[in-house]
Amino acid sequence: MNLNHQELQNLRHLIGSHQVTERKLNFYADECQDPQCKQMFSQSSKSASQTIQKLMSFLG
Repeated sequence: MNLNHQELQNLRHLIGSHQVTERKLNFYADECQDPQCKQMFSQSSKSASQTIQKLMSFLG
């Protein structure tokens, strides 16, 4: 798949945004005392990580 410049820039932006989100959610999960909250943040972080991997697959 050949991406044009705009598509590549958009993809990089999306990946970066998801990386920030993943880090924040991991931090929230680590800080959370409530087991349900911890699980919710952990699952959301894992989802962001999976999305990053999917987006990265478009790069190469």
